[in-house]
Amino acid sequence: MHIAEGVLSPIVLASGGVLTAAGTAIGMRHIKEEHLMIVALLAAAFFVASLVHIPIGPASAHLIMNGVAGLLLGWGAFPAILMGLTLQAVFFQYGGLLVLGVNTWNMAAPAVLLGFLCRPWLARPGKGRATAAFACGAGSVLGAGVMAALALVFTEEGFLRAAQVLLVAHLPVAVAEGFVTALLVQFLAHARPEALGLS
Repeated sequence: MHIAEGVLSPIVLASGGVLTAAGTAIGMRHIKEEHLMIVALLAAAFFVASLVHIPIGPASAHLIMNGVAGLLLGWGAFPAILMGLTLQAVFFQYGGLLVLGVNTWNMAAPAVLLGFLCRPWLARPGKGRATAAFACGAGSVLGAGVMAALALVFTEEGFLRAAQVLLVAHLPVAVAEGFVTALLVQFLAHARPEALGLS
C-alpha cells in the first residue's frame, strides 16, 4: 500500500507531511518510558509484516499490522509506523522518503482513530473483545486503503482506476488482518493483560 515517489502532487505531499509531523509529535508526548519496548516491538512487527507479499491477481498485498499498533499504542502508533516506513524506504525502497509523510498518515490515522473507538471494548471478555479487535484490524487496513486512494485521486483524477484496484486488492487483507488482530488480542488478554490495560 506504499505510494511510490514521483506520483503525488506537491500539495498532497506537503499536507501528508504536516499531518504526520503533528500526529508524531502528539504520539511522542503520549509514549511513556515504560512503554518504549512495546512501541519498538510493534514497529518491528509492522516492518516485518509488510515484507511478506501475497499475490492477488495482477497485484500483491501484505499484512500491515497498523490496527494492532493503533489499538495498543493509541497516538504512539504514529512514531512506530513512521519508524517502520522509514526503514522500509531506506533498506528496500518501499515508498520513499519524500512520500513518507503521506504513507505514514494513510496507515496511522485510521489505526489511531479505530484504536480509540475499539479500545473500550477490550475489557469485555469473549466475543465482545474479539469483535472489537477484528473491527480495529480490518477497519484500519480498509481505512489505510481509502486514505491512499484519496491521496491518488486528489493528485489526479486519472488515478481513480488505480485507487479502485488498490481498495479491492486489500479487501482479503483486511479480513485476514482482522483475524490476526483478534487472535493476538485474545492471546495478550490471557498472557499479558497489562499490555491491553486490563490488569
